[in-house]
Amino acid sequence: MGGAYHLQVAATFLLLAAIASIAAAFDPSPLQDFCVAIDDPKLGVFVNGKFCKDPMQAKADDFTFSGLDRAGNTSNAVGSNVTLVNVDRLKGLNTLGISLARIDYAPYGGLNPPHTHPRATEILVVVKGSLYVGFVTSNPPKLFTKTLNVGDVFVFPIGLIHFQLNVANTNAIAFAGLSSQNPGTITIANAVFGSDPAINPDVLTKAFQVDKNVVDYLQKQFWPEN
Repeated sequence: MGGAYHLQVAATFLLLAAIASIAAAFDPSPLQDFCVAIDDPKLGVFVNGKFCKDPMQAKADDFTFSGLDRAGNTSNAVGSNVTLVNVDRLKGLNTLGISLARIDYAPYGGLNPPHTHPRATEILVVVKGSLYVGFVTSNPPKLFTKTLNVGDVFVFPIGLIHFQLNVANTNAIAFAGLSSQNPGTITIANAVFGSDPAINPDVLTKAFQVDKNVVDYLQKQFWPEN
C-alpha cells in the first residue's frame, strides 16, 4: 500500500515535470526585427540581446539613467516627443524585459501617431493634461478609446496599433512602461508611405482604394519617426 502510494506520487511528479519541461521549451522572444542564421559564427554581427558584462565589473551607473525630468521638443509635425529609455540607453536593462518612456505632447492636438510595438505591451499613465487614447484590435478591427486625465492608466496590448492625442489646452506628459528591453516602434504612416525603398504605388492604390495621385502625394511627404 505504502509502496504503491509512493510510486503513484513519483509518477505524478514525473508527469508534472515533463509537462513543465514541454511548456518551457519555446523559442526566446526576439529582441530585434530579425536574426538571420549563419553557419560560421565568425561572421555573426547581432545577437538576440546584448553581451553581458562580467558581474564583478558592473557599477551603479550601469543601472542609472538621468534626464526624464526634462521635457522633449514637441516642435515637429505631430507635436509630440518620445524619450525612450531602452537597453541602448540603460545597459542594466539587458535581459530584464522592461523599458520606460516619457512622452511629451504639445497643447491641443499634440499626437503620438498610430504605431505599434512589435515586442511589447505598453502601460501608460498620464501625469499632466488630458489624453484621448486608443488601440485597434486585429481583424475584424475594433476600436477601444478612452479620455485619460492625471493619474489615469491605460494598457495597449502587444503588437496592436495605438495612439495618444492631447485634448487639453496645455502641454501634456505621460510615462509608459514597456514589456521589452527593446520594444521597437512601427509608425504606421511612416512605414506605409515613407519606407526606403518606397512601396510600389500600385500596391497602396489597391490597398487604400484611392487614386494614384493621392499615393504619390503621400509618399512625397516627410513622415516623422516618433
